[in-house]
Amino acid sequence: MIKRTLYFGSPAYLSLKDKQLVVEFPGDGGEAERSGRNRIPAEDVGLVVLDHRQITLTHGLLQELLARKALIVSCGEDHHPAGMLCSMEGHSEQSKRMAAQVESSEPLRKNLWQQVIAQKIRNQAALLEQQGMQAEVLLRWSRQVKSGDPDNLEGRAAAHYWERIFPGNPFFLRDRKGHPPNAWLNYGYAILRATMARAIVAAGLNPALGIHHRNKYNAFCLADDLMEPYRPWADLAVCGLMQRTEPVNTLSREVKAVLLGLPAEDLQQNGEKSPLMVAMQKTVNSLVRCYTGELRKLALPEFLKEK
Repeated sequence: MIKRTLYFGSPAYLSLKDKQLVVEFPGDGGEAERSGRNRIPAEDVGLVVLDHRQITLTHGLLQELLARKALIVSCGEDHHPAGMLCSMEGHSEQSKRMAAQVESSEPLRKNLWQQVIAQKIRNQAALLEQQGMQAEVLLRWSRQVKSGDPDNLEGRAAAHYWERIFPGNPFFLRDRKGHPPNAWLNYGYAILRATMARAIVAAGLNPALGIHHRNKYNAFCLADDLMEPYRPWADLAVCGLMQRTEPVNTLSREVKAVLLGLPAEDLQQNGEKSPLMVAMQKTVNSLVRCYTGELRKLALPEFLKEK
């Protein structure tokens, strides 16, 4: 079942009643709460984005959301996600699964990274072709990725990709703090990262222990690893937004609404169509089975060209 993504960008009081998230806004006198119009079953919530300083949550609500494996994202003054809160207990076999994760061999992790990067490059190539551009170079590189990607084909593919993905902006440079539409990309990737982090915790794995990324200051290395082949879906959303008349230097409510909808976007995975949030859960579950020796191949998303 796909969970709901909730976004709050104005003052609000969020509480819990009868296992439901209750939303009250200033000045409504509690009418919304009494009428039941602003109630959402806690079990239906997967991601909560808090984007205003005057939002209050009760501890009871936080407890219930975390118990339901929901993930809470807090945004900073720039309206970009600044931090995440997730459950400490994700699965009944958590200790067993984390042990398998910790004990995984380096050759296995390098092989998994090879799969992730090869699929990421294939997805980038498919998006370029969908945008009417040639991608033979990327497709060739995707077949040449070796265990652990020692030749850094990921980086070479990225340079080729970013030079072409926005034909209306030929001088675009991908930089977190760079010129538009970098802010839109940052926001979309943050949503993907949060969605993947939720799937990892729910599967009983430690999100800090990556298969490639290593950073003592990063608590979500594994999420950063596994989200790589999913990034083109955020890129596609940004491409669509850039074709509109709205200035690309504003992170408007409309832009946020499109990017917050990424977890519900349909995609292809192992020949089947499923929402992105569900696909990420399948990716993580396949990783668990790779750690335990049941599988050797990850379930990764396929970015297919439109017919």
